[in-house]
Amino acid sequence: MFGYITVNQQELKIREYDMYRSYYCGLCHMLKKRYGRIGQLLLNYDMTFTAMLLSSLYEPETEEKKRRCIPHPAVAHMEKTNAAVAYAADMTVLLAYQKAADDWHDDRNPGKLALSGVIDGAYRKIRKRYPRQAICIEECVRKLSELEKNGSGDLDAVAGLTGEFMGEILCWKTDIWQNDLRETGFYLGKYVYLADAYADLDADSRHGRYNPFLAGGYASREGFEEETEEILMETMGCCCRAFERLPLVDHVEILRNILYSGVWVRFAQARKQRMQRREKEMK
Repeated sequence: MFGYITVNQQELKIREYDMYRSYYCGLCHMLKKRYGRIGQLLLNYDMTFTAMLLSSLYEPETEEKKRRCIPHPAVAHMEKTNAAVAYAADMTVLLAYQKAADDWHDDRNPGKLALSGVIDGAYRKIRKRYPRQAICIEECVRKLSELEKNGSGDLDAVAGLTGEFMGEILCWKTDIWQNDLRETGFYLGKYVYLADAYADLDADSRHGRYNPFLAGGYASREGFEEETEEILMETMGCCCRAFERLPLVDHVEILRNILYSGVWVRFAQARKQRMQRREKEMK
């Protein structure tokens, strides 16, 4: 993903942030345990949210342990690990492999080819364990690549593919909660794709790269900034409505912080930078 699904730290209490960090550190430990040092390099906030959400919903038996690590050698920190964290670690590798393979296919980036080669064995094992999720990600990434190559300006089509595989990732089990989890993930993934496209808009325009807001002519419309914010707000509104239907108790305020506030932090930064550049250009 793109690193948008994280907390707004300024709005969290200290104990809430410590709890969030315990899942982040737990995911880091699980990645190392299952996939070695290369796994740790794939650590991201998006799958930390997945681990925390599924832990809150399913309440698996959780191990708590204080550890020191290379990034934090001086002070031992709390790590939480459980079956949901292990699942999030597997999904981290699944996504990383598909992203690396797609980047190699599109840009012939040798670093991405090397990464996909290193985690290929792990990917194959995860694919056998979670074929539903793996096949969905593969198909969505393939379709998204085709739409981008064809210069699609259909925001719903391109963003919806990211939403589709994010929804499938959140759907850990096929049970009574699967529809609400899929809907939460769908709109969250859709938001992330569009917010990232907005953040990259000026750079993509300068370098002649694909961007759905450019391809569809949205960026040249009067009121583009307001229209984009409205689209994103509607998208996250749908996400939060589905999220609120889930019977969550543990960590719910942290999860709400992420969905109601945290996802907007990078968008707000991107919009501020874009406005500052426009003001300079007008002088």
